[in-house]
Amino acid sequence: MRFVIIGGDAAGMSAASRAKRNNPEMEVIVLEQTMDVSYSACGMPYNIADAEREMDELIVRKPEVFIKKNHINLLTGHRVDNIDRKSKIITGSKFLNNSESPVKFSFEYDKLLIATGASPILPDLPGIELPQVMILKSLDQGRLIKSYISANNVKQIVIIGMGYIAIEMSEAFRKRGIETILVKPGPEFLPWMARDLAGVVKTEMENNGVDLKTGYFVKNIVSKDKGVSVECEKLSLNADMVFVAMGVKPLSNIAKDAGLELGISDAISVDKQLLTSDKDIYAAGDCADAFDVITKQKCWVPLALRANRAGWAVADNVCGKSVSLEGIVATSVFKAFSLEIARSGLNLEQAIKAGFDPVENTVKTRSRAHGHPGSTTIYISMVGDRKTGRLLGAQMVGKEGVAHRINAIAVALHNHMSVKGFSGTDLAYAPPFSPVWDPLLTAANQLLKKL
Repeated sequence: MRFVIIGGDAAGMSAASRAKRNNPEMEVIVLEQTMDVSYSACGMPYNIADAEREMDELIVRKPEVFIKKNHINLLTGHRVDNIDRKSKIITGSKFLNNSESPVKFSFEYDKLLIATGASPILPDLPGIELPQVMILKSLDQGRLIKSYISANNVKQIVIIGMGYIAIEMSEAFRKRGIETILVKPGPEFLPWMARDLAGVVKTEMENNGVDLKTGYFVKNIVSKDKGVSVECEKLSLNADMVFVAMGVKPLSNIAKDAGLELGISDAISVDKQLLTSDKDIYAAGDCADAFDVITKQKCWVPLALRANRAGWAVADNVCGKSVSLEGIVATSVFKAFSLEIARSGLNLEQAIKAGFDPVENTVKTRSRAHGHPGSTTIYISMVGDRKTGRLLGAQMVGKEGVAHRINAIAVALHNHMSVKGFSGTDLAYAPPFSPVWDPLLTAANQLLKKL
């Protein structure tokens, strides 16, 4: 059997490695259009924050390791352009060093995995193609940002967007002493977050010198001397560099062109075994959709753990083992200067849209026992269903004790626990780590009163 994989990052390389472990005799071919595979994309903002660190430190395994140790036919610099489902042939372009014209290639497949990931959303703006405008998805783009900052002595950056990556990159730029301005058309900062919690994050950003400008629609980007001017309605922002962080979208064009079914957010539609609408083609990672454990509906949330786990599941299914993935609860965590920010499950608006009768409650409590040195404030917003008493989700913000606490919420959601059931769980206590009543239990008990 020949198993061909398009894409060599999390889902793709996880599938390739597991397939060879399951069946060493299987021919596994991975086609990756960049020269890098198996790297920590989520670590790039923190690497950019340190001018002395090499971007290559984020590489987990180099291509030659997969080739020599795992006996995977890994081909970098290979971009797949077309899938012929009838003939079961993929074709593409191979980019050779110092060659202006790419060389065409083709491979037949028995089973195919599309693991093309996601790409940054670029607005259709005049000036978006200027060399001062940057995005971040690949290691090469990370290398370019670092070299550009150093070579051009960048002192001021405008970030278009205010999501996860925008916040992480603003911290990276501020650590390098760069004046940083974030701009977005919407009026609210972190609109998906409970307002009290979003206010805490906003204050933290501003206290660290980040200028947040909400409610400004960017019209164009104009070259100006060595820098640029970001032109908004009633506002012009001068900068040495522009970073675009307006979210990501699934890279599903190759699947669409092949006639495969797309789903929510134009992600490739897959079943719980990661199979597409073609019985010989799978999709995994940020290009594919998933099932929401809480709503039982399809969703699209790009998550690193999901990508790796889905890659494993595809490999097992290709090798004859029947593996299904239940789904996700969209657990995530990110950092904003000294704050840890985490979420799992549904917020109030999502719960209403899903047909629940949700109740939300926010508590302000402490990370450690009363009077213990170093205790800091934790804010928790928790959502439950009035009709069933079911726990639907939670958000947390604090300087410590947030990033790993959210995992308890994720476990509860995967097991369909009620707020009352969760409030009765036996969570650990010791003064350096928690009050007797853990912050999560306090939040659950207060929400239970509302329910």
